[in-house]
Amino acid sequence: MRWRAMTADDLDGVVAVAAIAFPDHPEGRACFAERLALCPGLCFVLAEGSRVRGYLIAYPWPLGEIPPLDTLLGSLPEARDTYYLHDLALLPEARGQGQAAAGLAMLFARVAAPIALVSVNDSAAFWRAQGFAEADRPDLRRKLASYGADARYMVRPARVTIGH
Repeated sequence: MRWRAMTADDLDGVVAVAAIAFPDHPEGRACFAERLALCPGLCFVLAEGSRVRGYLIAYPWPLGEIPPLDTLLGSLPEARDTYYLHDLALLPEARGQGQAAAGLAMLFARVAAPIALVSVNDSAAFWRAQGFAEADRPDLRRKLASYGADARYMVRPARVTIGH
């Protein structure tokens, strides 16, 4: 298995992985296709041959806002001071092998700005280990409730580069 750039040919596999990883938050193929079209440089799949075993999707987005699930965005907003990690999903057989960290390393190498996400499925401890911290945003509580009781808005600060 290896991470590589996502292509349109991967979308059916991405939808299949998403249905297993996020059964309570289904999203249609059109949403994944649009995210790929809007920000292809930050959409990846974990592939084994032609089979998709996982995926990662991120795109520029305003800090403190959550894009709506299963909704076409139309375009990326002009005010976008951070990146939003829409999904990181792996099939059960791909978990526990360091693949999530490898996918995130690709994202972190490309993005120096802050990265935000919504943690679901009791994954907040995993995200904390990746450098994310919960951001208490009372203005987001209603939106977060639609993701489940354990949903948390989390932010990883901008990467700091030390010059020589």
